[in-house]
Amino acid sequence: MRVLVVEDHEDLAEAIGAGLRREGMAVDVTFGGADALGLAAITRYDVVVLDRDLPDIHGDDVCRRLVADGTECRVLMLTAAGTVKERVDGLSLGADDYLPKPFDFSELVARVRALARRSTPALPPTLHRADINLDPNLRVASRAGRRLVLTAKEFALLEYLLAAGERVVSAEELLERVWDEAADPFTTTVRTTVGRLRAKLGDPPLIETVREGGYRIGDPQ
Repeated sequence: MRVLVVEDHEDLAEAIGAGLRREGMAVDVTFGGADALGLAAITRYDVVVLDRDLPDIHGDDVCRRLVADGTECRVLMLTAAGTVKERVDGLSLGADDYLPKPFDFSELVARVRALARRSTPALPPTLHRADINLDPNLRVASRAGRRLVLTAKEFALLEYLLAAGERVVSAEELLERVWDEAADPFTTTVRTTVGRLRAKLGDPPLIETVREGGYRIGDPQ
């Protein structure tokens, strides 16, 4: 899941970004509306967490532009003012959800996940393949009844591969959807994480490497 956080209070923006990354999301952070529009023009985000009161381009105008440009992302608007009228105004601009400040971080996470499910073709609440079970909401994965102890990135990688079904997923796609703009495209990050995940999944092997293609979850050999 790829998320863009747009918030002019830098400490809050970085805290939101760090928290969402701990939840296994790929997160980019920016502090202004102009930069947000530039990023959204070149990167496909599932969710944009958008502060309404931005100093350069107002959040309302950013939201309006995202909708007018046909961006497929879902917009969660944040604001320090939480009157009914303001919520209605924000939603009428095309925002998909509205969260007044101050907010509980667990609620923010829940709303981001709910919006992300709406930005992509509907997936079942739990993902299954062979003897693997993964619950994205509970952040629990198991194989043959054995709970897997995974890092946030390993969990996100497994979730993405399971969601792809039998489709081969390239390393470039994984780098874009599971990591974020800070990831170096010339590193072996994807290959290294796949290797660690394979080791934790154990035998028989499930993650296939497709030459000049990428990776997919196959059938146990």
